[in-house]
Amino acid sequence: MSSFPQKTPIKNYKDVDLSEFLKIYEENAEDVFDIIDVHPVISVVLLNTWITHETSLFLQLSTVQDFLKSDQNFDLVIVEEFVMHAFMGFCYKYNSPCITFSATGLSWLTSNQVANPISPAYIPNIVLPYFSNMNFFQRFFNSFMYVLCELMTHLYTLPKHNQMLQEYFPGAPHITELYYNISLTLINSHVSTHPPAPLVPNMIDVGGLHIKPPKELPKDLQEYLDSSEEGVVFFSMGSNFRSIDLPEEKREILLKTFGKLKQNILWKWEEENLPGKPSNVKISKWLPQTDVLAHPNIKLFITHGGLLSTTEAVYHGVPIVGIPLYGDQMMNLANAESNGIGRGLPYRELTEDKLTDLIQEVLTNPIYAYNAKRRSNIMRDQPMTPLERGVFWVEYVLRHKGAKHLRLAALNLAWYQYLLLDVIIFVIAVLLITFVTLRFVVRKCVSSKKKTRQVSKNKKRN
Repeated sequence: MSSFPQKTPIKNYKDVDLSEFLKIYEENAEDVFDIIDVHPVISVVLLNTWITHETSLFLQLSTVQDFLKSDQNFDLVIVEEFVMHAFMGFCYKYNSPCITFSATGLSWLTSNQVANPISPAYIPNIVLPYFSNMNFFQRFFNSFMYVLCELMTHLYTLPKHNQMLQEYFPGAPHITELYYNISLTLINSHVSTHPPAPLVPNMIDVGGLHIKPPKELPKDLQEYLDSSEEGVVFFSMGSNFRSIDLPEEKREILLKTFGKLKQNILWKWEEENLPGKPSNVKISKWLPQTDVLAHPNIKLFITHGGLLSTTEAVYHGVPIVGIPLYGDQMMNLANAESNGIGRGLPYRELTEDKLTDLIQEVLTNPIYAYNAKRRSNIMRDQPMTPLERGVFWVEYVLRHKGAKHLRLAALNLAWYQYLLLDVIIFVIAVLLITFVTLRFVVRKCVSSKKKTRQVSKNKKRN
């Protein structure tokens, strides 16, 4: 089920075309620029309410309803897990082993579902512009955000999704029970793009699985890139955001900045014309992003900081200047800065001077290109490709009927047992009882001794 059906049919692949859902999403695209770069607390609230609403719209689609009503059986179900809890109903309906896929990489939510140990001391919340080495105040706020996310999930999001679950998947148990039966979680991350983190046996890194060997570029695009002696700066807002929806003042900043550069600019622009376009700027409604990034003349990638885009840049060794909008993009660019492959500039701070300075810094300082190539080598140095690894583990789950042997026993524990609160309370109780008992015995002994002495004194007087 996808909003992007295959253009060329595949023999053993059936598309459930959800492109109508993509149209609904795009109708709200302009509103996105009104809520970007907001305070992280507001971002968490907005993401939960927004994606919950989108999940409801998805399940209401006639195409989805027809699919659910059809009589089908599946050996395995793979669902996206990012705040789309009600999707677990598909696993329940078809009574199949369940694999979740985290497009945003490792998060507290993904970890909680499979009892993966995760600590706010060094793993930032995905909406924060932090990397693993946080100072005291960052660790404090990161811990606060973890608590906020837990509260938001259990007090708002899960109740809403449980309502959807009962409406569209009658008889399904609580979502948390369905999460306990997850066979495998595929994580869209890799140590070349994210800091190292603990992963339990049924969590598998597959960051970069969407990257394929470069294809031949269209002739006009190939000639344009080949003939750019000073190199090319590639600018794209990805597939979820459109450049044409940028406010006019931000668009003018980009045009003025690009016009001052000696490099050519390749800009993904979703219309035929771009008013005020400088002579060194080439626009195109659609560009094969990963194939373009593979060209040796691409010197810089200006991106919104989406995980797929940053992963592609790392894979091809291209330095980054990021203009994050919301969600995990801040963290992705914080990781890029930490790895020395680029710089980030928050959308609301975007000015001509700041953008020009960052572009010139990344283009002229060779350390960024060096670090980008180094990270590319790390990503490519794997015994199998991320896609091959993902396929292996999916088939592994099928071969082993859900691979329950990978499931942690921690999932069988209540939260107070997992945190050892019952043990801690027991130890404290024993210590208190021991202390009180000893104190009582000592006082009794001292009191008895005093009485004995007093009796002895009285006898001597008599």
